Amino acid sequence: MKRMWACGGLLLALAGCGISKEAFRPNPSDEDPLVGSVPVVRAPRVDRCTQHGKSSVRGQCDEARYLATEYTRRLSVGDEVCLEGGYGDEPGQACLARAAVIDTAPNQVKLEVRTARPDSRWFNAEMRHAWYEEGALVDLYLAERGY
Repeated sequence: MKRMWACGGLLLALAGCGISKEAFRPNPSDEDPLVGSVPVVRAPRVDRCTQHGKSSVRGQCDEARYLATEYTRRLSVGDEVCLEGGYGDEPGQACLARAAVIDTAPNQVKLEVRTARPDSRWFNAEMRHAWYEEGALVDLYLAERGY
């Protein structure tokens, strides 16, 4: 009789595990090639500073590009970055979307959007992962500074 109750309880416990649909829902940030892969944001083909030609703005743009490249290359796992409203600066009150560096590779940084305000273009991308090429983040820096 005890054996029957033990087997019945075990069957109920196992049956209860299959009820939850959340247990088998795929993680949108999973890197399994059978389910899907993490997107890669490529660098633009044309550098923003080259469009200024030989104007006086070109020197300032080149300097800003140098600063952005240095900032991006120094990012490491665990660093917090601002994706909108101040990339390259410490994430503060003006930052509309914050992300964390969760992995690095040569010429790439993997970011996870952690928080985004409702008026940010990143609002529907919270907790999503993406690989960003160095040039894409440098371009983001230059775009935010008006180059």
